[in-house]
Amino acid sequence: MLNLLSGFIGLVALILMIPAVIPLLGALNWLFVPLALLGAFIGMLSSKKGGQNFCLIVAAFGALRLFLGGGII
Repeated sequence: MLNLLSGFIGLVALILMIPAVIPLLGALNWLFVPLALLGAFIGMLSSKKGGQNFCLIVAAFGALRLFLGGGII
């Protein structure tokens, strides 16, 4: 059950990150990367690791976007 919850949180974070790819909205990733990391933490409590890995990939994508934009753009 926690694996499904983790995957759902990761999916929500990924969907919310779509507008953050647009220039000048990249700072939204400061909100969504911690959300994805929360999902990864919940996924750690599960015996299966699919949701956790998905959340870590989503968080890495958001962190990469923050890095490329200098943390602001």
